[in-house]
Amino acid sequence: MRAVTWQGQEHVDVSDVPDPVVEEPTDAVVRVTSTAICGSDLHLYGVLGMFLDAGDVLGHEAMGVVEEVGSEVGGLSVGDRVVVPFNISCGHCWMCTRGLQAQCETTQVRSQDKGAALFGYTRLYGQVPGGQAQFLRVPQAQYGPVVVPDDGSPDERWLYLSDVLPTAWQAVEYADVPAGGSVVVLGLGPIGQMAARVALHRGASTVVGIDPVRERRTMAQRHGVVTFDPGERDVTEAVLDLTEGRGPDSVIDAVGMEAHGSPVAETTQRIVGMLPDAVAGPLTERGGTDRLAALLAAISLVRRGGTVSLSGVYGGAKDPLPMMQIFDKQLTLRTGQANVRRWTDTLLPLVQDPADPLGVLDLRTHRLGLQDAPDAYRTFQRKDDGCVKVVLDPWTAPA
Repeated sequence: MRAVTWQGQEHVDVSDVPDPVVEEPTDAVVRVTSTAICGSDLHLYGVLGMFLDAGDVLGHEAMGVVEEVGSEVGGLSVGDRVVVPFNISCGHCWMCTRGLQAQCETTQVRSQDKGAALFGYTRLYGQVPGGQAQFLRVPQAQYGPVVVPDDGSPDERWLYLSDVLPTAWQAVEYADVPAGGSVVVLGLGPIGQMAARVALHRGASTVVGIDPVRERRTMAQRHGVVTFDPGERDVTEAVLDLTEGRGPDSVIDAVGMEAHGSPVAETTQRIVGMLPDAVAGPLTERGGTDRLAALLAAISLVRRGGTVSLSGVYGGAKDPLPMMQIFDKQLTLRTGQANVRRWTDTLLPLVQDPADPLGVLDLRTHRLGLQDAPDAYRTFQRKDDGCVKVVLDPWTAPA
């Protein structure tokens, strides 16, 4: 089969790799019909290569049709149309039964002291081949895959149940926005877009999105979000004006470790990325730092007694944080990988609704063939051509 493989820093390729097969009784094999590039894939593309091997299959947002099932995959049949959650969880362990599927004790990568295994996401998370491919082996298929209607609707109606929607929903849940309250979303990439829409859907009266990219602000405005360009005005002053001088009840950081405005950390990341893996890996795990501009802005913006919700991925071990400010402002911080299956039953009716209350059909800006993945990664990373969300079709014939 053909798959998107990591080959080096800022270098992906579309390669021939072996077709996946059922290896365990709880496995399924899915023929992938749509797969997306996530903002966290860009961290692998540009920063975290020391935890990848050349040839690793990328991608953790996929859906398709079940081709084969293991003997213990009850409730899933060949021919089912399914969305595959990005974290691999069993559904029956202590963590899963408490809604912490991202910490699944069955698939925890204990050798790396990490949580549940993830598709297409480095040695740290199990080195499981990812979904940017024509076929995908799905472990724990008795629980993970979400069956969706095979009704001829576009994949984009369902695809974001794999990651974007549950991550955004959890970001808003963790933000603890009071009814009629206010929230600022930092970063209007796919997660930020959906987090802003979810916040409005759940009753926030003021939702502000901050992003330097005009096309992203325009998309958010279509859904009722007030937006600001941080390069054009004093964002703090603008937000205070909207929130009676206190600041918002909540701030969602949907940016993460590669925030603009952190030049020293950015330079450090690039230097470490050029070192041999045997040096760069331990250095990153024990002494790595993130670009903290977005997180520091969140801590500064939120009102006293407010909540900061982190959905952007961070990976630093030695990040300096303003603990005096956090303590003095009496802030709550919540963070972590999305517990996808905790939220999918809640989200499915919203996605099925013909009125499309979360605007899932207004997120994808680029649909390309799998063979176009190298260009798509570059376009997404550079935010060129109005790119907000890229979906790849594994079965489009090359031009």
